[in-house]
Amino acid sequence: MSRPDFNDEDAVRAYRNELRAVGRRERLAGFALVLLGAVAILMVERAGAAGPTVQWVGYASLAVGWALMLAAIVQRTRYHRRRMREVS
Repeated sequence: MSRPDFNDEDAVRAYRNELRAVGRRERLAGFALVLLGAVAILMVERAGAAGPTVQWVGYASLAVGWALMLAAIVQRTRYHRRRMREVS
């Protein structure tokens, strides 16, 4: 793995695609959990007696979703830094 050539547009495009792929599953799972949590929080009123449980699940889903998204961002940043330290 060598440092990408930023003078070549095709190499830049390929590197961007490569960087987007790093942590993709974690980002998508985190995004899905955040959406699920937001919907759960909005539906607390309609949950009736299960309202407190739905609210707890919603907040937990939001927390785990954001943690996954932040972990993916950190993973991608570390990958980029490691890749930029490579000597051609």
